[in-house]
Amino acid sequence: MTTTKDSAAGTPMVRELMDELAALEDHRSRAVNERHGDDHGVNLTKLRAVAKRVKTNHGLGVELWGTGDTAARLLALLIVRPKEFTAEQLDAMLRESRAPKVFDWLVNYVVKKSQHAEQLREQWTGDADPVVASAGWALITERVKKKPEGMDLDGLLDTIEVQMKEAPDRLQWGMNNCLAEIGIRFPEHRDRAIGIGERLEVLKDYPTPPNCTSPYAPIWIREIVRRNEEE
Repeated sequence: MTTTKDSAAGTPMVRELMDELAALEDHRSRAVNERHGDDHGVNLTKLRAVAKRVKTNHGLGVELWGTGDTAARLLALLIVRPKEFTAEQLDAMLRESRAPKVFDWLVNYVVKKSQHAEQLREQWTGDADPVVASAGWALITERVKKKPEGMDLDGLLDTIEVQMKEAPDRLQWGMNNCLAEIGIRFPEHRDRAIGIGERLEVLKDYPTPPNCTSPYAPIWIREIVRRNEEE
């Protein structure tokens, strides 16, 4: 898959969409996005409206991805067909997705829906690049939530207990999500998951807006379990 901006420059539909995205650029949105590491200023609700109008178009999505533009790549991820990508293409796309929103949408909207999710989970989890490894942990968490059969939950907790405290931010966040989901979904592992969270204190002081649940695993686990029990 090509990722050079010149490759799509002469395509009329791509050029038209790029012009539309440029017209949607808002300096206030850009300022907010840049604080989170995303170099674009397009309101995501408006971007989704463009995708809804364009509808699924895999070829066009690939061309938009090839521009290298962050807003265009976000649009691309909303209109491609996940099952048309090879594992090699998805791996290459992930490794060049340094804008956090592009990275997250690629994993959640494309990789998780592809037939290569299991292969890539195993491939990425132990990757030397912690950002790539964080995608592996996102896929582990997806398995824990939706298809835990065959997962070594004790082994995952062992790894989290040893590695999460010193892991780089995005990898740490991925491991923390997994820790919380194990504690929420598996009563037999709940006390251990909470204990790991309390000992490591990862995200304990994370600023949490009112009416939102803290990502600190002990609080997160207890709160979601409480809500589930009240339903």
